[in-house]
Amino acid sequence: MATRVKQRIAEGKACVNGWLAIPSGFSAEVMAQCGWDSVTVDLQHGVQDYQSMVQCFQAMQAHPVTPMVRVPWNEPGIIGKVLDGGAMGVICPMVNNAAEAKALADACLYPPKGKRSNGPIRAAMYGEASSYQATANDEILIIAMIETQDGIDNIDAILSVPGISGIYIGPSDMGLSLGMIPILDREEPKILAIYDKLLASCKKHGKFAGLHNGSAPYAAKMIGKGFQLVTIANDSGLMAKAARETVATTRKEGGAAAN
Repeated sequence: MATRVKQRIAEGKACVNGWLAIPSGFSAEVMAQCGWDSVTVDLQHGVQDYQSMVQCFQAMQAHPVTPMVRVPWNEPGIIGKVLDGGAMGVICPMVNNAAEAKALADACLYPPKGKRSNGPIRAAMYGEASSYQATANDEILIIAMIETQDGIDNIDAILSVPGISGIYIGPSDMGLSLGMIPILDREEPKILAIYDKLLASCKKHGKFAGLHNGSAPYAAKMIGKGFQLVTIANDSGLMAKAARETVATTRKEGGAAAN
């Protein structure tokens, strides 16, 4: 059975992706009930480790979200381990060329398509143990992050690699690599032109494009532009934003006694 994300993308729909930086099963459980199509545990820049990732997956399993992981790097050991732990999608940072994209695909796919080692200790719990290996290659989302000029220049070659499902743009690192400040919701004409180029390449190759966003209005605008996977901030950022707004409203409406 296709994951929620894979099914929606196949239908031409967009997916709204949650992002977990907080290493807490309870936090993951709360997020999983909020309407996201997928929820991604961030092992690269979040305060997560492998054990907290497993706890987040356990907490989310009762809800119809697709569990995904951003791995810390394009390294087959951690990629295989997050898949064995139950990830149905892998977002990999700094994929710059076809060779790196092939290494990512090889780490995610069982032979003969790839080089993934067998041992889905948790992943097989999603169905019959004997059926996981038969369907995993078709179900796992393999997503290459495009964050540098090399990645931009090599986009057609990256998307031509068998097994790559789509790309995910990291606007902060992309800006940093191009000599700009590292921010999310970018409006620079140069960056927007790059987005158009990457989206056109995805359309040509029949793949999808994802983007990390800082706000819901910007994410909605990017869906209109053609992105099919949009992330909005992360759990800690959303919590801090809601808390700040709550405190500010209380002080404003409470008058002198609240200030």
